[in-house]
Amino acid sequence: MSKPDLRFSMPLASASAASPLPWLLISATALLVIGVVMIASASVDIAAQMTGNSFYFMTRQLIYAGLGCAVALGIANVPLAWWERSGWLMLGIGLAALVLVLTPFGHTVNGSTRWIPLGLFNVQVSEVTKICLIAYLAGYVVRRREELVHTWSGFLKPLLVLGLASTLLVMQPDFGATVVLMTAAMGMIFLSGVRLSRFMPLIGLTAVIGVLLVIFEPYRLKRVVSYLDPWQDQFNSGYQLTQSLIAFGRGEWTGLGLGNSVQKLFFLPEAHTDFIFAIIAEEFGLFGSLAVLVLFAVLVTVGFVIARLAERDGMPFAACFAYGLTLLVGLQAAINMGVSTGLLPTKGLTLPLVSYGGSSLLANCVIIGVLARIEMERQDLRQQKAEAGKGTRQGGARYVD
Repeated sequence: MSKPDLRFSMPLASASAASPLPWLLISATALLVIGVVMIASASVDIAAQMTGNSFYFMTRQLIYAGLGCAVALGIANVPLAWWERSGWLMLGIGLAALVLVLTPFGHTVNGSTRWIPLGLFNVQVSEVTKICLIAYLAGYVVRRREELVHTWSGFLKPLLVLGLASTLLVMQPDFGATVVLMTAAMGMIFLSGVRLSRFMPLIGLTAVIGVLLVIFEPYRLKRVVSYLDPWQDQFNSGYQLTQSLIAFGRGEWTGLGLGNSVQKLFFLPEAHTDFIFAIIAEEFGLFGSLAVLVLFAVLVTVGFVIARLAERDGMPFAACFAYGLTLLVGLQAAINMGVSTGLLPTKGLTLPLVSYGGSSLLANCVIIGVLARIEMERQDLRQQKAEAGKGTRQGGARYVD
């Protein structure tokens, strides 16, 4: 089969009505627009105080959004065969980035060394690493599926790589990215057909390590304690969560209206980044929060549908890659919204496509571009099969005549 030479605009014209691609683009675009609008609202006061320009963060986010759309367009024109061939390259880039950030090249903010400065903006290496490792793991699952499913050695080999990456992430420290990466990777391996019984020792070991990381790191222990009862120390360890819950309470059913948030006035820290969902709830209420939740549900569902259709049509690497990328987006969104509502301990994770941040936005645009490419190649493959089948039937008819 010849390699397809497609363009990002083609699915809108050629995809069938049953194609999930339009829903992918609509939901992602809607979240991107909501993000720009809410960043403008949530950051106007802090931007004026920090930079003297009330729309500083909004302007930068618009630039990131433009770059993100260009990146998605470019990635949508990269054949999946390239990703499959470049598994070891992806692994090398991901691990090298994690090592590089721990050198003097790394940039430290609030006690965490997670960024590498590149002049105009800083790159959060965990965003790069997550995509690289998912690409590598998708290739491994396809190449070694029999070994992975039937032997312990095949099951443990990718875990060693993930364990190394997780160790480097914890050293930054970036516990939230570690949880997202490990959970998405385990989801990929499980969906490949590995028995649940193989995961039991790993789940137990992971739980023990997680407890130890919390107990022996004071700031993590404070977050867990404040999560269990944030009002007990609402002006110290529980401050951020209580202010977020106050924002949800103020929003009630329909919210205070765009731009009328009180919590963004220096009460709620990180209002335009990690806790932007709380500002959405305050300004648009329960209905606005549910609208964002529905958009993420659509985006994640469409990602899984694309993966399942690729699996059905004989594209194992594409299916595995799509499952992993969709899990990355879905898990990060669920954790972010869970933290904002007090359902989970506080983690420094952005809300995909919505929160302020160039690295996160560009990484999620890469994911959208890859998912779009998978669906485009699947549609092309089905069309080629249909044409081949039609030619076979016509040839048979001529032979009978």
